[in-house]
Amino acid sequence: MKIIGLSGSPTAVSRSGWLLQRFQDLLTAQDGPLLQLDSLRARDLPAQALLHADFSDITLQDALARVAAADIVVISTPIYKAAYSGLLKVFLDLLPQDGLRGKAVVVLATGGSSAHLLAVDYALKPVLSALGAREIVDTVYATDAQLPRHEAHGYASTPDIDERLARAAGHLHRRLAAVPSLHPLPATLNSFPKQSAPQHPLPAGVRISA
Repeated sequence: MKIIGLSGSPTAVSRSGWLLQRFQDLLTAQDGPLLQLDSLRARDLPAQALLHADFSDITLQDALARVAAADIVVISTPIYKAAYSGLLKVFLDLLPQDGLRGKAVVVLATGGSSAHLLAVDYALKPVLSALGAREIVDTVYATDAQLPRHEAHGYASTPDIDERLARAAGHLHRRLAAVPSLHPLPATLNSFPKQSAPQHPLPAGVRISA
């Protein structure tokens, strides 16, 4: 199962980026052997290619291909002025019209206060829906106060945020457990020996014509 974390923060060190890493660490601890984890930061993509939608750019092609190959997309973004980051919007605009169809999505967001919580519902989720996403597995929103600065690790999380992240990871765990491809069938069920069809001789004098 391929999972890609997409960070929409324009800064190298951010609460939303830290939240994404924290969530991916939980997934690794829980389902490591079943997962292929990937991370993509929109800020690392070439700005010129992003702004001009230059699909000939190899780095941009690779980023779009990695999203296309993922089964689950974890999107992390700061909330600015009641909306998700403009950098994330620029990247999402480059995805195909159905770029998220068939994929499960987890949304992680951070903001200065809980007043921006609804920005995920009325600003980001409609865009994800327009891209074909039909399964938003979970959403975790954290305020600045819930992700205080930490001298050694950059940021830390409060118990309530850890609980929400664990719950979201649990939802993905149950989804992974339900995927048939992760649980191969016994050999006796995987192969179906050929059997000859039973022969039923026709009564005397009866013929079949085409």
